[in-house]
Amino acid sequence: MEILNYAFMQRALIAALIVGVTAPAIGIYLVQRRQALMGDGIGHVALTGVGLGFLLNTSPIWAATAVAIAGSVVMELIRWYGKTRGDLALAMLFYGGMAGGVMLMNLSDAGSNANLGTYLFGSITTVSPQDMTTIYVLAALVLAITIGLRRQLFAVCQDEEFARVTGLPVRLLNLLVAVTAAVTVTVAMRVVGLLLVSALMVIPVAAAQQISRSFAVTFSVAVAIGVAVTLTGTTTSYYVDVPSGATIVLFAIGLFVIFTGLAAPLAKKRARAAAEASKGCTLEVPGGRSATDDVSVAG
Repeated sequence: MEILNYAFMQRALIAALIVGVTAPAIGIYLVQRRQALMGDGIGHVALTGVGLGFLLNTSPIWAATAVAIAGSVVMELIRWYGKTRGDLALAMLFYGGMAGGVMLMNLSDAGSNANLGTYLFGSITTVSPQDMTTIYVLAALVLAITIGLRRQLFAVCQDEEFARVTGLPVRLLNLLVAVTAAVTVTVAMRVVGLLLVSALMVIPVAAAQQISRSFAVTFSVAVAIGVAVTLTGTTTSYYVDVPSGATIVLFAIGLFVIFTGLAAPLAKKRARAAAEASKGCTLEVPGGRSATDDVSVAG
């Protein structure tokens, strides 16, 4: 294939594959916790890290990772303690992160609106070998947590009270989910961009939920969808010359629509199978008692 003859496209496809696996892997826990937009908020905060990286002339990905992790910890603290004005505090954090990133980017000598756009909306063809090393390390961390601790994380995301009763460190695990989401955002920002990364974390999971019931199947299907849309979107962006991030997200939405259309027929098929199974299950009612079964009491 012609696309594989170029080193930058080889890096792009590998990065797309990694993001296609890691984003749904953590996204399933966010959806389970009803925090589907958490990735979007972290993306806003991570922009400050990108601007800080340009200002300090260091790696924007590592700077964004540090700031995103700090922001995710603050978001969890607000969720725990900010009962009354938590929404306002989160809004200020998100918008402040976006404004800070734009300001720092413009104050730096190397920053420009073009650089800002590549991080906001993704520019997968500009991924460098140094970026790939960072992506490998961060992605390995994300997968180690999301797969290695899947039972504990699922228990906490499903029912915090039950998880607390069973002795699990609920707050620590919640914090771990937030930090892992922050790392995933920085892994994916060169592929789909900080403004679109949340879509890749949520939409494949939502699509998988349309046709699956169990957590394990949903996890596997969501990752398969993530890989399919990232690789297809990256390839399409090369041949059609369109933005990779937007293409990937549109493909993901298209699959969600298709899976939603398949959900109703599958539900009817399952109901029909359950009805057939119930017909084969009969319960025999014993006949009347014989006279010898009666018990008489002598006078």
